[in-house]
Amino acid sequence: MAKKVAAVPSSSRRWLLKSEPDVFSWDMCKARGEVGEPWTGVRNYLARNNMRAMQRGDLAFFYHSNIGLEVVGIVKVIALAHPDPEDDSGTWECVDVAAVCDMPTPVTLSTVKANPKLSAMSLVTSMRLSVQPVTLAEWAEVCRMGGLDPRKIAH
Repeated sequence: MAKKVAAVPSSSRRWLLKSEPDVFSWDMCKARGEVGEPWTGVRNYLARNNMRAMQRGDLAFFYHSNIGLEVVGIVKVIALAHPDPEDDSGTWECVDVAAVCDMPTPVTLSTVKANPKLSAMSLVTSMRLSVQPVTLAEWAEVCRMGGLDPRKIAH
């Protein structure tokens, strides 16, 4: 049976989430299925505030940091910001995400940096930030580079 493809609401926000693949990889995220996974361990105030701005249904690139340095998939936010269960201080929060689809061709950091259309993308300008906003134009360009039509991502 063919997978149903639904149009993405234009009002949804877009993000990029970084994960070290030896800690939590794209394959591990996909294995969680629809139940998803809390995006724990973020210890930066701007990244935390970005998660607070997320809404259910927002889409995000899943980026392998440190090893691979590439966008490998797309996740959706399935739960709003809530206390990070790994934080005893009560300072940090997380959202829950679930895998949506693979990036058919992983988009490497070097190809992002080489693309003039992405020169202002947070991945280029704020490389250390683990939770980043992505503009709709950046989203469309990275999807194009990875072989996805951003209007037809089922979620």
